[in-house]
Amino acid sequence: QVQLVESGGGLVQSGGSLRLSCAASGRTFSAYAMGWFRQAPGKEREFVAAISGSGGTTSYADFVKGRFTISRDNTKSTVYLQMNSLKPEDTAVYYCAARARRIIGSDYDYWGQGTQVTVSS
Repeated sequence: QVQLVESGGGLVQSGGSLRLSCAASGRTFSAYAMGWFRQAPGKEREFVAAISGSGGTTSYADFVKGRFTISRDNTKSTVYLQMNSLKPEDTAVYYCAARARRIIGSDYDYWGQGTQVTVSS
């Protein structure tokens, strides 16, 4: 079992930056690929970014390429999402997820409670 706790959300102006963190507890963190997803009001949850267990492979949704960066520190069992050049359409609840494999994939086994990100225009 893996427990995930997100932090770092908040209110920011358009063009600003935020860094989300997701702390994991449980089994060996490096055994899990990690992902970030988001869900805006009235919309379905969508993929944002993912990173392999070693941190050597990353994947991004097209709408965040060049603006967001996913990273991880396996010594701290934490994954990060650095968000720059934020836009009002980035407003959503952001969720951290863990996949019980080291490689990136589309299925995730554990989810955090989410952290709200609001970008004002």
